[in-house]
Amino acid sequence: MSNRRYFGTDGIRGRVGQGAMTPEFMLRLGWAVGEHLRHTAGRSKVVIGKDTRLSGYLFESALEAGFASAGIDVMLVGPMPTPAIAYLTSTFRAQVGVVVSASHNPHYDNGIKLFGANGRKLPDVDELAIEAALDHPMTCVAPEAVGRARRIVDAGGRYVEFCKSTYRSPAALHGLRVAVDCGNGATYHVAGDVLRELGAQVTELAVKPDGFNINQGCGATDLALLQRTVQEQQLDLGIAFDGDGDRCMMVTRSGQVIDGDQLVYVIAASRKARKKLRGPVVGTLMTNLGVEQALQAQGIHFIRAKVGDRYVMEQLVAHDGLIGGESSGHVICLDRTSTGDGIVTALQVLAVIMNSGRSLEELVEPIHLYPQLLVNVRLEAGDAQAIVNADSVQAAKAEVEQSLGNAGRVLLRPSGTEPVIRVMVEGEDGAIVKQHAEHIAEAVRQASQA
Repeated sequence: MSNRRYFGTDGIRGRVGQGAMTPEFMLRLGWAVGEHLRHTAGRSKVVIGKDTRLSGYLFESALEAGFASAGIDVMLVGPMPTPAIAYLTSTFRAQVGVVVSASHNPHYDNGIKLFGANGRKLPDVDELAIEAALDHPMTCVAPEAVGRARRIVDAGGRYVEFCKSTYRSPAALHGLRVAVDCGNGATYHVAGDVLRELGAQVTELAVKPDGFNINQGCGATDLALLQRTVQEQQLDLGIAFDGDGDRCMMVTRSGQVIDGDQLVYVIAASRKARKKLRGPVVGTLMTNLGVEQALQAQGIHFIRAKVGDRYVMEQLVAHDGLIGGESSGHVICLDRTSTGDGIVTALQVLAVIMNSGRSLEELVEPIHLYPQLLVNVRLEAGDAQAIVNADSVQAAKAEVEQSLGNAGRVLLRPSGTEPVIRVMVEGEDGAIVKQHAEHIAEAVRQASQA
């Protein structure tokens, strides 16, 4: 991605009012995407959705104007999960789907994700063409060719029905008591309905977005509220989504956190037992070694991709696989949908629970996780990759790797979505892992201040 000016591993993202996150840029971006479509697909239509950030209104309007000026028709669906836009783009036979969201970031950030007609994120060649179009002077089609815009009022209901269709179990969710934390994000008005209509008793959390409270002390990035609720109300389990609904994390009745790696194992092991699994399971460089070993014990081939759901998808497609994901909760089930979908992921796990009669705790018992610590070092300035490559940082990394030997791993990388460097250390002893992670993180901090 080093030759990109705007697109990162998960679209375009930044602080509102700075860099690409301005109304002027969004106007030009809508026009640039529209120009690319006009020259490659002719008269086209796009779907625009957003999460619950206040700035979403601003950028939605600017994008709409940009598309219309390029002669592209626009369908506005309002606050909807990112995977819902992937689904709606395909079902409406639109050429592009646009999501205005910064996913798990705080409210003051926002971003753009783009999907193609197949419901998958746009390939590199299209993103590069859009970046090239941004360099051209902005024009406007003839008055009679200006794009039209309309609001789709039943988008939420359509998506709810789609999600329900992916739950392919003869056993409904009757008797299952679950808490659902929507992170005050885009799933707030659909996730509870999906589960209730399938028969579950649902306690909803963080479903009152105000434009600022997205991901704030709730959702897939902060599970304390969900853990407390599940334990206090003695529920069967808890489900958490991030701000745009493409991540899913779970909590057992005892409060144990079940991350994306473990959810991948549960889904893949079930598919394998029913002879429904094809190809390898794909994880990332962050996937816990214990998950890899548990999959191998089930006779499931496992491969690692670079961090980022786009890279997981690339490997799944390249190896004709079906199931993959990341520890952060991005899980892809290509036998159910075209992209990572938090609600669909939760339903696949719930189907395993209902079909097997086993609890979530029992389903993850075969996984013996290695202690793993991730430290995010936030940067105020400087080139993240240059800091990672600094001699002092590489020396600290080499020192830790030598100490761990074959009984652990170190991963050091710049984030593709935030101004941070991620330091991950994994090993057999939690206390030693913590010492090693802090040692490398401190080297990163010092290098960033040099």
